[in-house]
Amino acid sequence: MKNQKMTAALLIAPLLLGACSGKMRNMLSPNAETSQQNQQSPVQPSFSRFPDLPMPVKAKLDMGKTLIFGTNDEWIGRLVVSASHSSNDMFDFYKQEMPGFGWQEITSIRSDTSVMTYTRGERVATIQIEDSALRGANVTVTVSPRGAQEFPPPAADVIPPAQ
Repeated sequence: MKNQKMTAALLIAPLLLGACSGKMRNMLSPNAETSQQNQQSPVQPSFSRFPDLPMPVKAKLDMGKTLIFGTNDEWIGRLVVSASHSSNDMFDFYKQEMPGFGWQEITSIRSDTSVMTYTRGERVATIQIEDSALRGANVTVTVSPRGAQEFPPPAADVIPPAQ
């Protein structure tokens, strides 16, 4: 009996601590307040840091695989998103929506793993879409500077050391 009470206390303690700190609501629904205010908005509040990319409704950002440098329209890096829509729907979504955000299509390939490439100003975006193991699709958006310098420079450009 004593062990059961101890186990119950250990299980309940983190919940109570979370509720006391005001974080419990955020753990259960991180966008509880903003999702009620923005139910009509097609962009999820968690994606508000990326105003230059369309994001499907109900998409979830995978923070463990996402790596971003910079902010607003000048960020570079990788966004990994889980979407409840099929990979074909996601392909059609980005094909239709990217031009509205100022991106110009360079190329796209629809297959088991679809790849789309766009350019906007001095950045290039590559979108990789594949079916999720359970349901929906996984989308990886990689944004990088256009025309990054090659390093080390080609041998022809290297000045021989003085002797």
